[in-house]
Amino acid sequence: MHGWTLGRTYRSDAGEVRWEVLGEEGAAPVVLLHGTPFSSYVWRGVARALAMTHRVYVWDMPGYGTSEMSDGQDVSLAAQGGVFAELLTHWGLDEPSVVAHDFGGAVALRAHLLHGARYRDLVLVDPVALAPWGSPFFRLVGAHAEVFEQLPPALHGALVREYVASASHRGLHPAVLDALVDPWLGEAGQPAFYRQIAQADQHFTDEIQARYDELDLPVLICWGAEDTWIPIEKGRELAGLIPGSRLRPIEGAGHLVQEDAPAELTAALTAFLS
Repeated sequence: MHGWTLGRTYRSDAGEVRWEVLGEEGAAPVVLLHGTPFSSYVWRGVARALAMTHRVYVWDMPGYGTSEMSDGQDVSLAAQGGVFAELLTHWGLDEPSVVAHDFGGAVALRAHLLHGARYRDLVLVDPVALAPWGSPFFRLVGAHAEVFEQLPPALHGALVREYVASASHRGLHPAVLDALVDPWLGEAGQPAFYRQIAQADQHFTDEIQARYDELDLPVLICWGAEDTWIPIEKGRELAGLIPGSRLRPIEGAGHLVQEDAPAELTAALTAFLS
């Protein structure tokens, strides 16, 4: 993935997880969670910057990026929340800082509220957290995943490229777009792309939405001001539900804040985590 390699593995019930750690041993730990349809690759620049002062853990969720993709795999929010709680135990992290984007936000929230995972503090970046969610395209694909799986590879590739590109406000460099699309191509990647959409059910956030007022830790909410996937109004709504949380709009950024405004996002994270 263009110089981004996850060299370590963990065998979870949902499949093999690829992960890596950056930074000096003994530094304050921070874990980065990606969203859908992305991978830890979106965190590469931010992770390397944070590793100057932190011990940074990155991972590809089962069914994403370089982690295992297999037929019949459970890649739902329920499965991912359980895997994340397992990983924290595997890493020996009792109370790390957690930074979670998109779908990863719901994973982090479920792990904390349902699995007892403890965090020092939490940053949610354009998270999937509030109903209703899912664009018309997302719902269409989810309802007919078995049909879309049969698209000719060239048409499938074009669809994924257009979809991923739409997450950026400023536009993605061709090499970055290639890196984000490549895992979803081929015999394993194409069905995996539709599998993760088909299993992305809103009831997994409905289960926890009424409990956001139980969050008793520092919470920062960062949001791309130009996000067309999940408008910033959702960020304002979420900030109103989490006691003491702060909303930090990132100007000029769409849903993929890490790609559109990495310096601004890194600055916000560094100030909050310190």
